[in-house]
Amino acid sequence: MSAQTAGGTAGGSAPVGVVLVSHSGPVAESVATLAVGLAGGGDTVPVAAAGGTPDGGLGTSAELISEAARTVDRGAGVAILVDLGSAVLTVKALIAEGDELPEGARLVDAPFVEGAVAAVVTASAGADLDAVAAAAGEAYGYRKE
Repeated sequence: MSAQTAGGTAGGSAPVGVVLVSHSGPVAESVATLAVGLAGGGDTVPVAAAGGTPDGGLGTSAELISEAARTVDRGAGVAILVDLGSAVLTVKALIAEGDELPEGARLVDAPFVEGAVAAVVTASAGADLDAVAAAAGEAYGYRKE
């Protein structure tokens, strides 16, 4: 798990954090790098990758996800985007437990790559968690033809 930052927030308010959960550490890291780069870099929107298992294998880790969420939490909420089904189940279980993730952490229903870019760009513009989640979810509608 590593953290990166992107862009700037309007008015100096606390930014929404973004966690990217993949079954592969390198995939999560690469998507984080892409999203931060496309958001213009900078140092105010925290983004963390939580990919794979603690030993570097394929899978998801509740421990890595919780750590990533705590790392990016600045008090404005945490948008969590995931790649595949069991990652969804892991995040849902963490949310249900109630004390494993920061208050305001939310699983966002969005495509992984496009949603990550939309979430980070929107958070870097100073948007709140609802707007970040909505922008990421709207990425389902991006046409490629």
